[in-house]
Amino acid sequence: MRTLLVTGPGGSGRTTFAAATALAAARAGRRTLVLSADRTDTLGAVLGAPGADAHPGLTVRRLAPDTRFRDDLLAVQERAASALDLLGAERLDGEELTPLPGAEELALLRALRDAARESGRDGGHDTVIVDLPAAPRALAVLALPEQLRRYLRRLLPPERQAARALRPMLGRLAGVPLPAAWLYESAARLEDELAAVQRVIEAPGTTVQLVAEPGPAGADAVRTTTTGLALHGLRIDALIANRVLPDASTDTWLAGLAAQQHKTLDAWESAYGRVGRVPHLGRDPRGPDDLAVLGLPAPAAAPAPVAWPVTEAPAEEADHRYVWHIPLPGVARDELGLIRRGDELVVTAGPFRRIVTLPSALRRCTVAGAGLREGELRVRFAPDPGLWPRGN
Repeated sequence: MRTLLVTGPGGSGRTTFAAATALAAARAGRRTLVLSADRTDTLGAVLGAPGADAHPGLTVRRLAPDTRFRDDLLAVQERAASALDLLGAERLDGEELTPLPGAEELALLRALRDAARESGRDGGHDTVIVDLPAAPRALAVLALPEQLRRYLRRLLPPERQAARALRPMLGRLAGVPLPAAWLYESAARLEDELAAVQRVIEAPGTTVQLVAEPGPAGADAVRTTTTGLALHGLRIDALIANRVLPDASTDTWLAGLAAQQHKTLDAWESAYGRVGRVPHLGRDPRGPDDLAVLGLPAPAAAPAPVAWPVTEAPAEEADHRYVWHIPLPGVARDELGLIRRGDELVVTAGPFRRIVTLPSALRRCTVAGAGLREGELRVRFAPDPGLWPRGN
């Protein structure tokens, strides 16, 4: 399944790009699904018709998290009934529940997981395009499965389930109640769901397309967003410059804006390679005809995954033996932070932070230093004599 995650700065035209690309994919004969959690249905307005009417091969799903959120919370309340009764808590009715912040994002991730499961069946989709929120929020959504899985493993380690049969006896010996079996079962079920979503996000066919309007504000947003995406191992297969003005204009004001745009475009092409250019129509695109004028192609094949390789250091660099290469384009030296915590590395790049597990060979090493070179963080490791096998 080819999955395209569309994001960019707020107001950059992400939804227009998602709609135009989805329509191009459907017209190319691909069974296409486009997902959106926008409550205002901007996607439907851009397409100019309900999803089923925009094109025979296109399906639009605008997600409403209310029902699933309500069902999930009521189910948890039912499972914890004895504890709530003990505390004298008053039960919540389904009619009084409204979605909390973040419910839309969870609904979007679930829909992405479900689309992947459907792709191998009859009636499944070849291409899925996700209209994500604006870039900072979108990054938080895409990082959520990995983060929640880490929290679950820390709070309820899977190996503790091995003592399930001993819990009643241990509870009597300790004099305190131990977690009930349903808690571990719920955690295992949530782990499976999160792992399924993470597999889709990290799949070879999943990439990000970053949409921005060329200019100083767009340039700053693109630099920050590319750093955050790289830190989380998400691949950008295209940077799309939206609402590009024509080169020649007799209007001095428009000519000045066009010159500013082209300055940004030249910088983007120098830093990121080829940049897709979408013309400004002089109006907000509405309907299939306007979207076709934008000239966006169906999604191409996904580029090769970007690795974080571990290499051996040259013999003359005696202070370390291995180097871990972490691509972080656009980050400045003073925006970097690095902390070793057991078998994990806490990497901070600007406003973003990720906790990554060290490769097995590096877990027996100490951090000997780090440096930023050519858009790549290079972390140096030296074998720890207390952990490294003798003679190696």
